[in-house]
Amino acid sequence: MNKKIIIIALALALPLTVAAAPDKGDFEGHHGNRIERMAKNLDLNAEQKSKVEVIFKEQHEKLKAIHEETRARLQEVLTKEQMTKMDEMKKQRHEQWQKKHQENQKAPEEKK
Repeated sequence: MNKKIIIIALALALPLTVAAAPDKGDFEGHHGNRIERMAKNLDLNAEQKSKVEVIFKEQHEKLKAIHEETRARLQEVLTKEQMTKMDEMKKQRHEQWQKKHQENQKAPEEKK
């Protein structure tokens, strides 16, 4: 039963992990880069760019709220030890994602 709860908790938390990553002050940088790429690739005018920024900001706030609600619900189900273990697993996944992301960023530069 506990294994099922942990699996369900992780299944709920995994998609939110990436979504919540910008919560660490990285929202402006990450989404700013995405908006700039969109503006360049799609030839967005100033009004479109402004509206896209609002859409991404709203999306970020909604995802942050979902993440917080999910965490609160998980805390009602999991023990403190399980939450600690889940947080450590999340940290490890994030570190692996960062490493992979950094490697992917370097790869295109090396091809030039």
